[in-house]
Amino acid sequence: MISDNIKKIKEDIFNACIKSGRDFSKIEIVGVTKTVKEDKILCAINEGITHVGENRVQEYLSKYDFYKANNLKTSIIGHLQTNKVKYIIDKADLIQSVDSFHLAEEISKQALKHNTTMDILVEINIGDEESKSGVSFSEVDEITHRISELPGIFIKGLMSIPPVFTDEITARGYFQKLYKIYIDIMGKKRDNICMDILSMGMSSDYLLAIEEGSNMVRIGRGIFGER
Repeated sequence: MISDNIKKIKEDIFNACIKSGRDFSKIEIVGVTKTVKEDKILCAINEGITHVGENRVQEYLSKYDFYKANNLKTSIIGHLQTNKVKYIIDKADLIQSVDSFHLAEEISKQALKHNTTMDILVEINIGDEESKSGVSFSEVDEITHRISELPGIFIKGLMSIPPVFTDEITARGYFQKLYKIYIDIMGKKRDNICMDILSMGMSSDYLLAIEEGSNMVRIGRGIFGER
């Protein structure tokens, strides 16, 4: 099932790229492995998944040796508490969910302690929803600039989880809004910012996200099925 799911996802992404004039080779699939056992993750690896995302630090740490042994790139994609940063600062390849300047300060502090630089994405609360974490859309430019001045951090792009939508037009509107700020920040050419990654799109909306400019999609249910 996992094998068939990934083949179908890749085929659909290829078609979405043709439709929107995108380069299929530039789209990265992050397999979201929350609660997924190692045998199932191995199935995904065998179908070419090389990057996985974990929501919880404790679960990430429990699988870390497995990920390392299989040469997987790893992302923290869930809300990250400041007191958990020290546990993953020398392990994760990318923290996608930097949702405040306060969290960025802690990442900077721990990165300096470990003599490393952490790649991050700034998470945007594109719909300004109270139930979701993330930087307010109106503050993205300012906070991104402030974070870029912290030592031990390199901003690789933006991430967002748009509101649940009921129609395609609304969904595209959110993705277009995020793509615009992504391009705007890219054009400012600031130090310690390289807008390589626009991480938007999940199992229910990744094709729309790709058509609107995403180059990284986070897919869990679409690969591994219902939890």
